[in-house]
Amino acid sequence: MSGFDFNANVRTICERMNASYEDWNDWHWQMRNRISSPEALSKAFELDEKEIKDIKLAAEKFRWTVTPYSLALIDTKDPDCPIRKQIIPSGLELVDSLGEPDPLCELDHSPVPDLIHVYPDRVALCITDVCQAYCRHCFRKRRVKENPPKDAFELAIKYLQETREVRDVLVTGGDPLMLSDDKLIGKLQQVRKIDHVQVMRLGTRSPSLLPMRITKELVDKLKTLHPLYVNVQFNHPRELTPDAVKALNMLADAGIPLGNQSVLLKGINDNLETMRELVHRLMAARVRPYYVFHPQLVEGTEHLRVPIEVGLDIHDGLEGFTSGLAVPLYILDTPYGKVPLSRSRIVSRDDNGFTVKAFKGQLWTEKNPKD
Repeated sequence: MSGFDFNANVRTICERMNASYEDWNDWHWQMRNRISSPEALSKAFELDEKEIKDIKLAAEKFRWTVTPYSLALIDTKDPDCPIRKQIIPSGLELVDSLGEPDPLCELDHSPVPDLIHVYPDRVALCITDVCQAYCRHCFRKRRVKENPPKDAFELAIKYLQETREVRDVLVTGGDPLMLSDDKLIGKLQQVRKIDHVQVMRLGTRSPSLLPMRITKELVDKLKTLHPLYVNVQFNHPRELTPDAVKALNMLADAGIPLGNQSVLLKGINDNLETMRELVHRLMAARVRPYYVFHPQLVEGTEHLRVPIEVGLDIHDGLEGFTSGLAVPLYILDTPYGKVPLSRSRIVSRDDNGFTVKAFKGQLWTEKNPKD
């Protein structure tokens, strides 16, 4: 990361966009000024004709856009920049022999639209398909092409009211924080009114890709909804800018426990040095490193996947060599639920994949070539 200057990038982008300091720190301005074409992107990057063509081809299949803030995280002089790989389309997305639109079979676990019920006592509730930037590794890429009914949220609330075994609701998307304060809080309040729902969790990438979304007004409203937990996603230490840490501290000061869910990604964080720095900096920002997800077999992501041994070696390199609080679980998400990956939980391994045992004893084989 030597030589990278985030603040210099911010100044350059503001100058090119004729934006003031107040503009930059307004999340509405950031969203209004998202970049979603290679022509606009070429003002920040030197793109050759092939790169422009590849971005356009990838964009025909997978949606993309980036905020000025997330653009400032990219080292424009480094073609292998770990942030660029996460949010800028690549021609490599068009080459994938194993990827699927819905690798977790979420649609099969949806008793009503936009609600996923895998575990007996908890569900995931998707309330938007909008994100501040569309991560290239996202396992819900399909959502931007789905057209759920307009009353999907009302149907989900009715299902929750009638399904009394559900005590924990993860509100996700998309990114829920892309809704206005009033819409977001209104939906969360409807979930909170259900008497058997004890806990709400909120999944968001805003602190890492749009930290100015975490405003005092929003935080003051969120803390009325306790017990509320927030799961964030930081995949690389560079994402922990002073702005990001400020956003995290605002949430923590409101009594909201924070957990981080990284995704293990080739060329981004697939080495012990990067992951160790990430978890240590997360702990310093009052965020518990919770999960590191093995990359999903979602379409368009073959170039970002790693063999399971990489994640196991990183986990072994953290465990015992740093605080236990800083060691996240290495997780494979399957249609049968999440499976913590350790060498003791793997049933078998061959050249083409590995087999694990889920929480109810079901066996799941994940396609994962050794090299």
